[in-house]
Amino acid sequence: MSALRWGQSGGRGASGAALADVFAPLSRFVPRRWLRRPLRMVSRLGKGAYTAPPYAATILSAVLLSTSATYGAYVGGHLDSFVQSVTARTGFAVDQIKVVGNQHTSEIDILDKLELNGWTSLIGLDVEAARERVASLPWVEVATVRKVYPHTLEIRIDERQAFALWQQGTTLDVIERSGRIIAPFTGGKLAKLPLIVGNGAPDHAPDLMAQVQQFPTLAAQVKGYIRVGDRRWNIKLGNGITVKLPEHDVGQALADIVRMDRENGLLGRDVVAVDLRIPDRVAVELSPDASAARMAALKEKPKGLGKPEKKI
Repeated sequence: MSALRWGQSGGRGASGAALADVFAPLSRFVPRRWLRRPLRMVSRLGKGAYTAPPYAATILSAVLLSTSATYGAYVGGHLDSFVQSVTARTGFAVDQIKVVGNQHTSEIDILDKLELNGWTSLIGLDVEAARERVASLPWVEVATVRKVYPHTLEIRIDERQAFALWQQGTTLDVIERSGRIIAPFTGGKLAKLPLIVGNGAPDHAPDLMAQVQQFPTLAAQVKGYIRVGDRRWNIKLGNGITVKLPEHDVGQALADIVRMDRENGLLGRDVVAVDLRIPDRVAVELSPDASAARMAALKEKPKGLGKPEKKI
């Protein structure tokens, strides 16, 4: 196996001769097999066998400068900004935002989480980071951020399902069925949600509400569920009556109150509270006016029960 011979003369210009002279010291080495073909091409270039295309030097200079600029941006930690700037100015700047699925989440809040400016490039945008920021909004359960080239960003949102309003002291929050707080109550359509009050209420409210829903006439009158001592419930009706439920056998107590209302119109009377805490007994608290009227009636003597008066 013979070595490649460098510096052969014949039909080459001065530049070729100079290039051959550069590689002349390598003539004593035997290159590896995979290097032979590239070295042979370089050797022919030195002999003038190949002619550089027009503007090759300009193109190579531009490549060198752009490569150097990219490398410098990478070393300096500015590569992302460099890519953003270049691609945004070549027609890939984000200028359209499409938001789908939001009812309680403001589009302004979504745009704020995207952290866009007038020159944010769609190519350089980190969609996963943008998705995580959007998903951090209170009402957002699942968020999807998708690039639609050349300049549109699409955001799809699945929001959390509101279950009830939970009051703790002066604080009123919207909660999920699991009891997780979604966001503070701000009014609007959410005012139609059932109200639960007290510590521990979110943990037990779904079971109580399910039992109340079995009695539609009663459920239609309920305005609030009050947890007492984290042991039992009071139900507040729309007409102001409070139904005090027992700690156990809640379903039976609800059935009893519905039956008494159907037979005697109990929940339509002038009463303040109906107490069902004691088994097999119902205590009714009258309103002040009704109580006063009853006391007056009890003080009156029944007529026709004494001896008739003698006439003189």
